[in-house]
Amino acid sequence: MERIKPQKGDRWTREEMVLVFNLYFKLPYGKLDHRTPEVKNLASIMGRTDNSVAMRLNNFASCDPKLIARGIKALGDQKKRCQPYWDEFYENQEKLIFESERILAEYQNTTIETKYKDELIDIPRNLKGQERVREVKTRVNQHFFREMVLANYNGKCALTGIDIGKLLIASHIIPWSENKVERLNPENGICLSALYDKAFDKGLIAFDNEGVVLFSNSLESNVGKEYYTRYFLPIKSIQLSEPNKYRPNPQFLEWHRDVIFNKR
Repeated sequence: MERIKPQKGDRWTREEMVLVFNLYFKLPYGKLDHRTPEVKNLASIMGRTDNSVAMRLNNFASCDPKLIARGIKALGDQKKRCQPYWDEFYENQEKLIFESERILAEYQNTTIETKYKDELIDIPRNLKGQERVREVKTRVNQHFFREMVLANYNGKCALTGIDIGKLLIASHIIPWSENKVERLNPENGICLSALYDKAFDKGLIAFDNEGVVLFSNSLESNVGKEYYTRYFLPIKSIQLSEPNKYRPNPQFLEWHRDVIFNKR
């Protein structure tokens, strides 16, 4: 069904607000601009102007407590319109993220299952009904988390600067299975290349509360070996690169040090 293009002055619908909120998390703060290709694309899909979408993105930024805490000021004249969506996101991240991706697929004249066919390809065929729905939601939300985390680090490994997307992982600090509430929190993610993601997941490396790399005893036992010198020594005691919006939560980093680091 063809959507009716909004007229100047038309009130924004919930669907439109959710779509812009979706994009907000996929863009670095410095790209909430009418010239950004993703902004232009969403504006075209919605039938809104580039400027109006950019303005709404900045309204959402004015609700972001992490930006406010860092002294970043955004256009906040319409903050009260955006705040309920921000509050809803933190009350139920999984629900609103999936809803936003479903709406986006609809505006793109496709379906969630078609759009995410690559992510869903290995779902067992015998998975039906609500079990399949839950699995689809999980895969879609995990993909969204990846987009958020990579955008937060400008699509680069926070340790090495590698920017080859196929080599980058949105590493959970507290694993997906360990904390349902924080699964999709961007403060629970770090963009790492595959080797260091695996080392982090297995407790071979960790980060202190300032983001400085720590080595486990088992990793340190390999001092002198060629691969240690080539791949690990260069990252020893360096600090994670500065993210755009969301720094890793120190409480999450502490959890990782207490539960995973030096233990797996």
